[in-house]
Amino acid sequence: MATDIGASLQHPRRSLGNRHRSQARKFLNMSQNDSDYIGWAEQSARQAVLHDFTHPDNWRILVETKLLAGDDSGIRAVLVELFSVLGRDPDSLDQLEGVDMSEMGSEILEASLGADPLDPDAWWEMTNGSDDGVDGFCSRLRILDLRDIRANVLFSRRLERLRDSGYEDEFLELSKLVLAHRPNNHETWGELGRMHERRGEFDNAWMCYDQAQLHFPEIPARDRFIERMESKMDENTSASWNTPAIDSRVEFLSRMQSLASHPISSVQETHDEDAGILPLNEVDVLLGEERLTEAFFLARRMAAEGIEGAIEKVEEIRSML
Repeated sequence: MATDIGASLQHPRRSLGNRHRSQARKFLNMSQNDSDYIGWAEQSARQAVLHDFTHPDNWRILVETKLLAGDDSGIRAVLVELFSVLGRDPDSLDQLEGVDMSEMGSEILEASLGADPLDPDAWWEMTNGSDDGVDGFCSRLRILDLRDIRANVLFSRRLERLRDSGYEDEFLELSKLVLAHRPNNHETWGELGRMHERRGEFDNAWMCYDQAQLHFPEIPARDRFIERMESKMDENTSASWNTPAIDSRVEFLSRMQSLASHPISSVQETHDEDAGILPLNEVDVLLGEERLTEAFFLARRMAAEGIEGAIEKVEEIRSML
């Protein structure tokens, strides 16, 4: 199921990554006497990155195996993959053009890891120590492509460091942007819910917990929140709270859809051309253009409005995320 895949990808497995990296190093040592072991080393290194993309040594050993194999295109592919994890910064991708990877591949890798550490604590130490570190990061995040689940998780963890250091407003704003790229990141929905709950913004908290539970029903975040609110009302007879009205839910989902939208909306063009279009056809147009996150939030909004077939469409899209 999509939920299981999403859950597993959101938790880098450090021990498995370390094990495969050690195995790759063993095969590399053996390749000094038998070059056939280079292929085995490359497979183990690839598994190390797969299980833990947050450890820089896993990327280093993967590039090392490609260098020994004389695989220039493979080195380039590894760097493109790393840049996807780091948000596909156009400037980073441009530096790969016309470069001899056998000479510069390792240097580009080290420069990238040094300028943008994968470890969130190392990243925060560097960012917090820079004059425009936080402002620069916030501006940069707004233009990055975070659809890769690994990038989404990485930048979510970075935003948690901002929040823990007092940048709560930046956390609230930018976490929604991260989720607009990848709405099945249930961990970040949960973190947002807790932030809104602590600030007494209970409607926003419910809507975030609702998204978290939709994408990871094994943890009933919304139901537990409702239980906490009911307990508060039992203890304080003057307290009153009800789940958000349909209008509020629709507005919230519309804002999320807007964050996920592209500059040119063919949905709007289609709607203008044919005022009688069936509502779910708008979702299908977005799906046809592979704009999954927009389609997801639009379908959820329609489900909140009670449009027939919208709930089934939400589940269909969720399996694609």
